[in-house]
Amino acid sequence: MNLYLRYFDSEILVHNADEAIAFLSEIDEIGMNHMLEADIRDYVASDIQYPKRYKVRPRVYFIIIKTDAATMQDFKEKRAVRNEPPKAAAPAVLRLNEERYGWYEGALDFKRVTMMPGTGKFQYRDTHFVACCKAYSGQDCYNRIVDHLSQRVDSRSQFPSSKGKNFKFAFLGDCKQ
Repeated sequence: MNLYLRYFDSEILVHNADEAIAFLSEIDEIGMNHMLEADIRDYVASDIQYPKRYKVRPRVYFIIIKTDAATMQDFKEKRAVRNEPPKAAAPAVLRLNEERYGWYEGALDFKRVTMMPGTGKFQYRDTHFVACCKAYSGQDCYNRIVDHLSQRVDSRSQFPSSKGKNFKFAFLGDCKQ
């Protein structure tokens, strides 16, 4: 694991915390001290992968980025970018249009328009709805749930996108056509 450091136009790619501290010590404005040195060593030793920035003075920072790049050119050309696995929602989105006839359980969080009894005014309420239905895909499951709800709730209610985090589905099993 290497470290990329930048302060305005001064930048360097180093191999360890000692080299990083030596680079920062050469810059007078940063004012290297024991607390800053200890914090940099802790950051380098930790499992934290996100960049860290340190405040030098108001609106002026230097930044440290952990990288797998072997050279500055590799870092600049983003050759050592980590390929993180997709988030949990991504596989469901990819499976959304996968055709497989059977039973699906779909869960939908939507904004339902309801009337407040005391005042007669309308307001949006977060509503969670779960249903099991026969469908050809996750998208078909979503469409059937929205069709069902749109016939039963106020037309001003707002339904989320099938690709968003407010719709989840699971294939429960095959069924006879």
